[in-house]
Amino acid sequence: MSANNNQLEDRLWDAADELRANSELKASEYSIPVLGMIFLRYADVKFADAEKQIGEQGSGRRRTTVGKERYQAMGVLYLPEAARFGNLLKLPEGENIGKAINDAMRAIEQENPDLKDVLPKTYNRLENATLVELLKLMGSIPMDIEGDAFGKIYEYFLGKFAMTEGQKGGEFYTPTSIVKLIVEIIEPFHGRIFDPACGSGGMFVQSARFVQEHKKNAAAEISVYGQEKVAETVRLGKMNLAVHGLAGDIRQGNTYKEDLHKCPGKFDFVMANPPFNVDQVDKEQLKDDPRFPFGMPRVDNANYLWIQNFYSALGATGRAGFVMANSASDARASELEIRKQLIEAKAVDVMVAVGSNFFYTVTLPCTLWFLDRDKRGTGREDTVLFIDARHIYRQIKRARRDFEPHQIEFLANIVRLYRDEDPEDQHASAGILAEKFPEGGYQDVPGLCKVASIEEIEAQGWSLNPGRYVGVAAREEDDFDFFERLEELNEELEILNSEARVLEERIAENVVLLMEGAT
Repeated sequence: MSANNNQLEDRLWDAADELRANSELKASEYSIPVLGMIFLRYADVKFADAEKQIGEQGSGRRRTTVGKERYQAMGVLYLPEAARFGNLLKLPEGENIGKAINDAMRAIEQENPDLKDVLPKTYNRLENATLVELLKLMGSIPMDIEGDAFGKIYEYFLGKFAMTEGQKGGEFYTPTSIVKLIVEIIEPFHGRIFDPACGSGGMFVQSARFVQEHKKNAAAEISVYGQEKVAETVRLGKMNLAVHGLAGDIRQGNTYKEDLHKCPGKFDFVMANPPFNVDQVDKEQLKDDPRFPFGMPRVDNANYLWIQNFYSALGATGRAGFVMANSASDARASELEIRKQLIEAKAVDVMVAVGSNFFYTVTLPCTLWFLDRDKRGTGREDTVLFIDARHIYRQIKRARRDFEPHQIEFLANIVRLYRDEDPEDQHASAGILAEKFPEGGYQDVPGLCKVASIEEIEAQGWSLNPGRYVGVAAREEDDFDFFERLEELNEELEILNSEARVLEERIAENVVLLMEGAT
């Protein structure tokens, strides 16, 4: 997005947040209506553009005689007169504006069945004055902003609301730069994409954008399927898809208990950011579920249920990319046995360590896992690529980081070199790639990346922690920054503390087992 559009995002957010601050609404009460208003404005712009195109084609018919099928064939939501944004904007301030907007949302759902029960209809809870200002604010978005600007404005607001809502916000939003890195590495050019913890659908949106950046029609190349536990988040996801001109099959359900899409072997790509370290999942009812081919972990932790779910959902040539707690890479006992089976199945392809402060709700670092069931028969069959990206980031605020576009491309290009694919240079990463890989092909770089054989991984106790393999980059004596080093040590301490907690749990479990055996 251009600098002007970035300024537009900031201006819109500042104005919307000021309206909220001057009301008695919580962020959670305000977010859905605002996102619904962005959706309505977007739908109106797309409808007006389609209406103009139909007129230019010389149909000679008045707009009211053009059937909704004509608009829907153009990939545009059909808007009845009551739902036109301009008509809402013209309502006098004495009118019941909340009711009018609710009616507009119902009218859109009636004409577009895919959106049934999706759009917000709680505008009567907001004061008339607030609604008038919101309508004016959305009406101020220029009609001619470039590209997918409405979609990016929607994403921007999602991210801002996630920050505002704290822990709850993390349930529906994964930071865009993390999602982009996952997408760039698994390269979902064509096929069926699944996210069993899909939140607001960010994985799907970035997949479509990836396809479009490679000069292809996303609607024709990919189809998306999701599952999400929280009804409100399902609605957010469906709105997010609609704002980006996408259709998808997102269903509400608890992924631990319900397999609504009949997943095993069905998908070409799986992407997810599942909740970490969830306990009290009833594993007894899952023991015969085909989604868990490597067995049930004995510990009260669902990480390895998620990992098996992602693996089993893939078809014979499928790839998966997902976010996981660091502790899962080194987990012991029954989880180690499951991890060993996964490695011996030759499905683990790439592991990427990501530093702290990338997420809005937790400060701890994480690991990105990448599976590839099509690596058998290739030169990568008996190896895993480890990348340590903990020291690659852009510092936004003291406790907030992300990846810049050239950093995402650079990391993805390391994987492309490993796969013997041509690197890309859409985001000016060629310079740093040539610096790290001067011979043009893949090579191990201390402190950055290392290809390890299955034998080496076995020697490390089947660990998938990149730090065990990549090593440390050589530093010049004068290349020392005290605060940077302090931050590095703090990250390492966080990892060690996390691992210590896992070890304490294992010791406690073993003590209980010993005591039970002695009685």
